[in-house]
Amino acid sequence: MQNRSKVHQYADIQFQTSPLTHRRAPTLQTSVMSGATPPILSVHPCQALVDETFSVVVENLPPGRPVTVRSLHQSEDKDFWEAYGHYVSDHHGTVSVSEDLSLGGTYRGKEPMGLLWSMRPVPGSRTGLRLRKVNVCAPLLVNISVYSGHENFRDIPPLVSTLVERWYMAPGVKRIEINEKGIRGTLLIPAGPGRYPGLLDLWGGGGGLNEYRAALLASHGYASLAVDYIKAAEYKTKDLQLKYFEIAFNILKEHPQVMSDRVGIIGLCLGSLIALSLAAYSTNIKPHCIICISSVLTTSSGKLIGGISEGIPERAQKTRVDENNHHIWRDVGVALLDEPSMKVEVGKINCPMLLLHGCDDQNWASLESAHEIYKMMRAAGKEHLVAKVDYPGAGHLIEPPFSPHFRATNFIPQGTKEKLIVLWGGETKAHSDAQEDSWKKILSFLQQHMYSNPSTKSKI
Repeated sequence: MQNRSKVHQYADIQFQTSPLTHRRAPTLQTSVMSGATPPILSVHPCQALVDETFSVVVENLPPGRPVTVRSLHQSEDKDFWEAYGHYVSDHHGTVSVSEDLSLGGTYRGKEPMGLLWSMRPVPGSRTGLRLRKVNVCAPLLVNISVYSGHENFRDIPPLVSTLVERWYMAPGVKRIEINEKGIRGTLLIPAGPGRYPGLLDLWGGGGGLNEYRAALLASHGYASLAVDYIKAAEYKTKDLQLKYFEIAFNILKEHPQVMSDRVGIIGLCLGSLIALSLAAYSTNIKPHCIICISSVLTTSSGKLIGGISEGIPERAQKTRVDENNHHIWRDVGVALLDEPSMKVEVGKINCPMLLLHGCDDQNWASLESAHEIYKMMRAAGKEHLVAKVDYPGAGHLIEPPFSPHFRATNFIPQGTKEKLIVLWGGETKAHSDAQEDSWKKILSFLQQHMYSNPSTKSKI
């Protein structure tokens, strides 16, 4: 049962933001200490994109003072998330999160961004939570505070606090709602008048219109169209065919600010299956390149969502639950890979592809799928088109850098109303490292294939 009193103690914390046009305003801080030399807390930059690093420094502490540095965020669902590290000030009375070792907390050691990637729901929160930004036009607000000591810090007022803004959408990025030709989505256009490479951004089977990755990609110079395709499958047809995504692809391609010959696809989980299927089978569109995160390779009869569903019931015995009643589906994916007729014929693909996967993916056999994709491409003489990266200790949900790690969260399978807790896998530190590294590789891959001179070889 939820501990309501624990959650209510955060209710009086104020999260306010400055206008977007004042993104680089100086850090603001407040201190409850009296006396001549209160501590000084500096966060630089205090307003930045979510994939930018920051430095957190506390000064004017007594030498050798044990303190806790804590981050606190209230989500759009009104849940509180926190991370914290325990430090001891040096002989100058200074703590630098970027340079000093955390002796405990939600992360240990020298972790400059631990205050973000190690965030977790505060004690007493609802179970199975996942933190995802909905309104990309507003920042993710994080309160950074410093507390005296390493114990019971939640029960005392902070020595000093400041507010940090983390943005998915850079100044000048344009957000355009798309509701045409049966497509519901959001187009994010980089700042400026120029024409830009385009990316069709496809998430997985959880559904919904998720804009935050597309907004971040637009902030890096890629016109990105996020599409809510699960509802199209649920409310329009029993199965979702390639035509839906061809229409979405062409909406993006035909936009006057998009380079029509430089349009690619990025997909996670089910989104990666769509990317692979479009690149292999479509005669109407030709992706310039594709990025597959936690790949799904198997389907049926050229179908997408329904094609996967057809193969699951007879392999339902492969589904497991762990001691916490978290559902594990990866063995179903392994079993489907044993059926040659279920695999997308990726040997037909002629564009560069980047495959990113966690070795501890408990939701699907994405690692095995990636190895099979490479094997099939090699058999077709096209292994030069494939860049593949496996991340030991990482799970299924590889998100933009410094996002919290979600090992298990609530999930409602399509076609049901039953809420499950699904085990995605991953260990927090290793998964977070994978998110940081994979994002760098994604941007490098896109720079090479979308902006640089055309190349037939995939590199990262």
